[in-house]
Formats: sequence, structure tokens, C-alpha cells
Amino acid sequence: MMAEAGVDIRNQQSQHIDDLSGIPFDFVITVCDHAAERCPVFPGEVAVIHRPFDDPPSLAADAETEEDALRHYRRVRDEIRDYAESLPGPLEPA
Repeated sequence: MMAEAGVDIRNQQSQHIDDLSGIPFDFVITVCDHAAERCPVFPGEVAVIHRPFDDPPSLAADAETEEDALRHYRRVRDEIRDYAESLPGPLEPA
């Protein structure tokens, strides 16, 4: 899925937020409601921004074909890419 977009994630893995303690952040962006609700308090001046995206596995669960399921993943992948490419605009104060 990511390879289709030219992104190689074969050697990537997620990290628990506890693994990042001691690292100063200017911004924290949550991308699902669960993460936003459980987001820890960060020391210093940190802007926490919630930008929710649909959950592809939840959407794909009701897909009738594999291609229909993949369509959900591709759409959300592209929405996240578009959001990332729009930065830093959304991070600037209103």
C-alpha cells in the first residue's frame, strides 16, 4: 500500500509514547479520536493538534472484495499525505 505511493516502510515500526520521553516537541498531532482522548501531557509549550482520519481497518471490515478494502486504505493514506504536505499551514495560529 505505501510502496504504491513510493514510501518504503518495511523496516519501520511504531513507538510507544513512553519511548519518546525526554524529547522536546513543538507540536503533537493526533490522528484518531482514541489517541486524542489518551494523549499525555507534554512538558513545556507544546501545541497539541487533533486531525482525525477514518480508520481503514474498520471501514475495510465490511468490504465485499479485497479491492474494495484497499480502496479505503488508499483514500486514508492519500488524505494523510495531503495533510502532511499542507503543513505548516494548519499549525499556524488562527
